[in-house]
Amino acid sequence: MIDRRFDRVIEEIHKGNRFLVISHVNPEGDAVGSTLGLSLALRGLGKEVTTFLEDPIPEVFRFLPGADEAAPRLDGDTKFDAVFAVDCGEKERLGKSFNNLGFEGTLINIDHHRTNDRFGDINVIEPDACAAGELVYDLLKAASIDITKEVAENLYVAIHTDTGSFRYSATSPGAFRKAGDLVEAGVDPWEMTQQVYESFPFERHQLLASVLATLERSDDGKVASMVVTEEMLKSLGVTKELVDGFINYARSIKGVQVAIMIRETGVDRYKVSFRSKGSIDVATISHNFGGGGHINAAGCNLEGSLDAVRARVINAAE
Repeated sequence: MIDRRFDRVIEEIHKGNRFLVISHVNPEGDAVGSTLGLSLALRGLGKEVTTFLEDPIPEVFRFLPGADEAAPRLDGDTKFDAVFAVDCGEKERLGKSFNNLGFEGTLINIDHHRTNDRFGDINVIEPDACAAGELVYDLLKAASIDITKEVAENLYVAIHTDTGSFRYSATSPGAFRKAGDLVEAGVDPWEMTQQVYESFPFERHQLLASVLATLERSDDGKVASMVVTEEMLKSLGVTKELVDGFINYARSIKGVQVAIMIRETGVDRYKVSFRSKGSIDVATISHNFGGGGHINAAGCNLEGSLDAVRARVINAAE
C-alpha cells in the first residue's frame, strides 16, 4: 500500500535544493539519530543540507555518521527552501538560534509526541510511532530514497534508544521490522549497543553514585524521585549529558510506577523528567506543568526552591 502521509513532504524535497534539518534542545538518541539520518539521506540526493542542534551532540552519539558535519551555529544570511524539524513537540524547543532566525520558507514538522502543537506548515505527527527515527525511515521509503549503511546506523540508534532497547510498552511490531531492515542495510547491533551503552566515562559512574544518594520513595512505594544539582556536575567537571538514563534506575525499583528526576538548571530553576510503567500517563502530568511528551516519558521546566518543586511533582504523580 502506498504511504500518502508524506506526499507534501516529498514534493518539498523534489522542488527544493537547500534544506535545514533541526531538532530539539538537549538532544537525546532519537533527536540525534533522526536528524543525522535525514540529513545524510538528503545529501545523498545531491541536496545542500545544514544540520543544526542548539546544544552539542552528546559525546555518546558522536560516533554516528554525519555527527562531525553538524553546524556549530546558524548563519542568519543563509536562506533555506525548507526546514525539517524532527522529534520536537513545540517550536520553542527548537532553540533560540532558529527561532530568532526569522525563517520564511516551508517548515516541515515530523514528530511522534502526542502533545505536539502542530507548529509546522506541513505536519506529520504519528503518536503511535515509537520514535521520530521510525517516521524518517517511513519517509525515505515513501520517497524511494536509498537507506545507506550510514543512514541506517543513525535511524537504528534513534529507534533503539527511544524504545529502551525495544523494552518499552510502546514498542510496536513495526519497530522490530524496521530495525531488522536497518540491520540488513549494514547495521551491526552489537557495535551500536557497545557505543551507546558500554562506552561511558568513569566520571558518569561517580556522578551516578551522588545522584542515587538523593533517591527517595513515597510511602506507598509507587513514586520514586532523585535530584541532580549543578554542584554535582561541577565537582566532577562533567556536563548534563552524562545524566541521560539515570532516571531508569528509579523506575526499575519493584513497585515503583512513576520515576521523577529533577535536574537543577539555574537558581531556583529545574528540568523535571517523568518516566512511568504501564498505563500511567505522565504526559498529562507534564502538560499540566507546561511541558509535554509521551504517556510513559515526559518532561517540563519548573521554578522555585528544590523542596517546593520536588513536593509539587511528587504530589502530582501520587
